[in-house]
Amino acid sequence: MLRNVMPWNRSNHNVVGLLVRHFATKPKPKMKPIELNTPPEQTQTITRVIFDVLKEHGPLTIAETWDRVKEVGLRGLTSKRHMKIILRWMRERQKLKLICNHVGPHKQFLYTTWFTKHNPSKPNNKLPENLTGKSPGHPKFP
Repeated sequence: MLRNVMPWNRSNHNVVGLLVRHFATKPKPKMKPIELNTPPEQTQTITRVIFDVLKEHGPLTIAETWDRVKEVGLRGLTSKRHMKIILRWMRERQKLKLICNHVGPHKQFLYTTWFTKHNPSKPNNKLPENLTGKSPGHPKFP
């Protein structure tokens, strides 16, 4: 009677399937800290400008942040990719935070400082009309 209840007497294909599934999954890769290649003085200038832009203009997407930084005319920032790396580095050092704003079925990721109040109902960050599902303002005739 006990022979049927013991786990080692179960069918072999269940155990084999369990082992295959266990060893088939890859572990999560270890993320090493970001190391910036720019000199510390230049890094400090870039981070200060980005921080001031985000503090002044509130939660911004990456594209909006890039537009504001280009308006400032920062010379040390070489590209949008470079800015994204610095934003990730600033998040890692907890100088910035990343918030997710759900707009319908779409997500919008916004960078902000720890001191900026976030109001998700603020119409500051609008999606294009084709993403909101609203039709353009054409009058409907009866």
